[in-house]
Amino acid sequence: MGLALESDIRFLKGVGEKRAQSYHKLGIRTIGDLLRHYPREYIDLTQPRALRDCPPDEACVVRATVLQKGAEQHIRKGMSITKVLACDENGDRMLLTFFNSHFQVEALRLEEEYLFCGRLEPGLTQRQMSAPLVFSLREGQSMMPVYPLTAGLSGRVIASAVHKVLAEADLPPDPLPQPIRQRQTLAELGYALRAIHFPQSAFELETARKRLIFDEFFLLSLAMERLKSLKKQASVAPFVQLELEPFLAALPFRLTEAQRRALEDCRADLGRGVPMSRLIQGDVGSGKTVVAAACCYLSWKNGAQSVLMAPTDLLARQHYETFSRLLGPFGIRVGLLTGSLSAREKRALLQDLAEGCIDVCVGTHALFSAGVEYRDLRLVIADEQHRFGVAQRAALAQKGEACHTLVMSATPIPRTLSLIIYGELDISIIDQLPPGREPVLTYAISTDKLQRAYGFIRRHLEEGLQAYIVCPMIEEREGASSVQLRAAASYVQQLQEGPFAGFRLGLVHSRQKPKEKEQAMEDFLSGKTQLLVSTTVVEVGVDVPNAVIMMIENAERFGLSQLHQLRGRVGRGSRQSYCILVSDHPGEGAQRRLKMMCRTNNGFEIAEEDLRLRGPGDFLGHRQHGLPQMKIADLGQDVQLLQSAREEAQALLAGTRDFERDYPEFAHAIGRLLEDTGERLN
Repeated sequence: MGLALESDIRFLKGVGEKRAQSYHKLGIRTIGDLLRHYPREYIDLTQPRALRDCPPDEACVVRATVLQKGAEQHIRKGMSITKVLACDENGDRMLLTFFNSHFQVEALRLEEEYLFCGRLEPGLTQRQMSAPLVFSLREGQSMMPVYPLTAGLSGRVIASAVHKVLAEADLPPDPLPQPIRQRQTLAELGYALRAIHFPQSAFELETARKRLIFDEFFLLSLAMERLKSLKKQASVAPFVQLELEPFLAALPFRLTEAQRRALEDCRADLGRGVPMSRLIQGDVGSGKTVVAAACCYLSWKNGAQSVLMAPTDLLARQHYETFSRLLGPFGIRVGLLTGSLSAREKRALLQDLAEGCIDVCVGTHALFSAGVEYRDLRLVIADEQHRFGVAQRAALAQKGEACHTLVMSATPIPRTLSLIIYGELDISIIDQLPPGREPVLTYAISTDKLQRAYGFIRRHLEEGLQAYIVCPMIEEREGASSVQLRAAASYVQQLQEGPFAGFRLGLVHSRQKPKEKEQAMEDFLSGKTQLLVSTTVVEVGVDVPNAVIMMIENAERFGLSQLHQLRGRVGRGSRQSYCILVSDHPGEGAQRRLKMMCRTNNGFEIAEEDLRLRGPGDFLGHRQHGLPQMKIADLGQDVQLLQSAREEAQALLAGTRDFERDYPEFAHAIGRLLEDTGERLN
């Protein structure tokens, strides 16, 4: 009997209690966890370079002979350095500097060749390499793994432990059915686990990566599909009154085709006997709120209550005013619950909610706080849902029994990524703007055109219109960047005393107290402030139709999707609106991003490019999405494998009647996955 993968890591020979604590810091608690602790990169020792062929400041592997070893020098307490002179086969020399490495230097033999890996820098007489990694020529037959580390664990220690596991552990049979492996040309699991740690070639490494990436996506897709099917097993009384004609006839505008499609999706969901779980995705200003109001109308027609949760008091108040305007004429009673209510106002509102005197309640996270009870809550709507944590949305839904859930997001997300982030939700996309909305005209300028831009903004302010100026920083920091970065707190003063003297300026940023921030936004909404200088806190904000210019300083500092979100703050009215991107950054990548912003207003096209350039970080935010951390898959680069894994997962589930019996390994893995992510994946 070999080592079991479920065995505690401390039982692996050479680990023990103390070293096990270091492994725990890396998330490694079992032998199996160690096998899944994949290298973050590899040092290719198979093709060392001559010194003269190594580019400056780039990590290189050099084959060289040790010529001379200097004495250890103690430069300060706890720090020693040792110099070693070596030369390559061309006779070119380099000076190696080792820090606190007495035993490593002592082990080097004069007139013997080694492989040295590190960054080469110019020196007075020969090139220099500091803190090199040293390998024997025997090790030079392979690609050496470089692992994520923590204090108490070196790369060699982890590699040695992995070697032991691969030699002694009982690797289980491959759980992935052979037909799937054949269709997708995937290696067996045992081969992939060996090759991912110690590949003998780039081909072996790529073969291993493909299999292990597929496995991550396949398991995640299985979990998503299982969650979706479990939701459909829940039962709820369907809405029976589904006529929307009176509501639609009362609107002062016609819905776009995209809005109608989304509304039909929701109406069909509400008429079924299972709870709705739908995401409506669309650009700022595409008309998601009207669809949400229509759903609240249907809820009222069926004698049920609805709630809409917004991320801020100000946005909640704006939604309250919109819903009151759209639903009030039908006799639908709309309430507002935020943290700013007085104790007396809150008591009265809570009583009305509990007694059913309020049909639709709009609010912030206060909607799900202790003491808030509903008579018959059956529809929960979350706006800008990525601003809320998983637990918050779940807590609100639990205020009713088997609530229908509708979430809205103004962040366009590539379809492939949305399949993962929102895998258990059905998705409707609103990809049209309402008639009369002019696309925002976008221009990229350098700072030598700033005075002209200021004049352009002034002319619009003089006409009674408003504008935003967004900065990447709140306050100036010494040595923050070689490029001068605008700081909102000091910039607003410069503008007030200079190009915008005589105009009313406001300031908003994330370090302000909530009430101060809300007041600044309120002043801008009411027109008291003409020009609002801010950081990206306005990315998700209130609707200010009178604001027609968005100027973004140091635009190269923002991702495409964030620039698009900021641009969405203007263009909310009938007037032509503008976005001005200011940047002096010479980089080709930065210029390409800005040109794309000028070329298109299509949020989904922009999101696809942002995913390609920057990866999924901008879309996932601070892990509030609840997704498990990917160990090897890259949502930005491995899109094709994601699609293939999802299709195979759907086919496997469709072909089995008893998933737990037929695929116990996958069922167990899904259970662990759900447990690690709070029993919910989005």
